[in-house]
Amino acid sequence: MKHPILIWFGILLASLTTSFVFAETRYIDDTLYAPLRSGEGLGFRIVHKGVRSGTAIELLVTNPESGYSKVRTPEGIEGWLPTRFLVAEPIAKTKLEQLQVQHEQLQAKFTSLSEESNSLTSTNTSNAKKINRLEEDNKNLLAELADIKRISTNAISLDKRNSELRRENEELKNELEVLNSENIRLNDNNERDKMLLGGGLVVLGVLIAVIVPMFKRDKRDTW
Repeated sequence: MKHPILIWFGILLASLTTSFVFAETRYIDDTLYAPLRSGEGLGFRIVHKGVRSGTAIELLVTNPESGYSKVRTPEGIEGWLPTRFLVAEPIAKTKLEQLQVQHEQLQAKFTSLSEESNSLTSTNTSNAKKINRLEEDNKNLLAELADIKRISTNAISLDKRNSELRRENEELKNELEVLNSENIRLNDNNERDKMLLGGGLVVLGVLIAVIVPMFKRDKRDTW
């Protein structure tokens, strides 16, 4: 067992160097609750009854000899716990919850895109092909997301893939806006043609109303 003076000296030295060490983020591993103590060992008093697994905390100091690390909780409580309780990435449960939220968001976007696609005019063949391609791209994105959920946490960089998914969805959104603009333009042209045709019919009707009586009057004059 280490001498108490040496232990306290180690704690004091760690406290003095804390302000000079860049705080890194670590996560409590799948250990349910990890208690924080005032020193590096089970003999020190507990300053926090237990930090729940998956909690993001700041790593202040690590002592490889004792196997303990000094951390700071989101509430600002500092204490020591075994270094083996810390991992560099969020636990699998947290990642799955994040993926579930992203899946729901993508599903909502896909539903919205499908509804808008169904409302586009069926007379524009080029637009119909683009809509089918957008729907296929969304199905592929959902399939990729399902694959990511089945992959282990160390098999792929989740941040990079999430950025790609967000960029691809922005591109899909921009293309859909272009399709909507083209559809509005086609509808406007159709309305204008209808108005011109209606005006022509009105003019023709007026001409008929003027010319027919003239023919009738000429016939009566000849009699």
